[in-house]
Amino acid sequence: MLKQLAEYGKFVEITGFAGVKVGGEKDFMVTLRNAVPKMVEVQFFDADLVATWQHLYFAVLNALMAFKNKRNISKSVAVEVVLYASAQRQITKAIDHIGVKCNSSNVAAVIIGADADSVKAGLAAVEKCLGVETDDSVLELSKVKVQRIKRVFKISETELDASTAKKDAEQALVDSVVENAALLSTQL
Repeated sequence: MLKQLAEYGKFVEITGFAGVKVGGEKDFMVTLRNAVPKMVEVQFFDADLVATWQHLYFAVLNALMAFKNKRNISKSVAVEVVLYASAQRQITKAIDHIGVKCNSSNVAAVIIGADADSVKAGLAAVEKCLGVETDDSVLELSKVKVQRIKRVFKISETELDASTAKKDAEQALVDSVVENAALLSTQL
């Protein structure tokens, strides 16, 4: 899903891939980053811990806002996105929390660039490198995925029950994850 973020002069692609063979995490990341054109930034996530595309979309918005306001923690937008997506302030913890692992087979990708063509070129390079086409179904919620997300993000039933009255349970979970990530900017 390609979206324009006009306020920041950026375009973002948020997508997923199923059946990925990661192997070693560092080798996986280095290989993919080297395959992607330099005019885009890319970040990968364990899609089994992503609470829909909205989770990553708001992480991107928060990361770009942090750079705009000079409140960023990291030196790159891609790393800032993983910080917000994980709701962690430390890069190592953020990657351990929601990053791609050697046993990950469902991967989510965020590709950010200044124009639609460069983002599309970045996506094509990722697809070629992974050897699989996009599959956004890995971004959707399932019962198993909801339980994992609740555990990893420490979202209680009480928190979800308070939010569920006006919306469905899945949207309440997505909102809770997004809110936890947004609170990162308030921490010193």
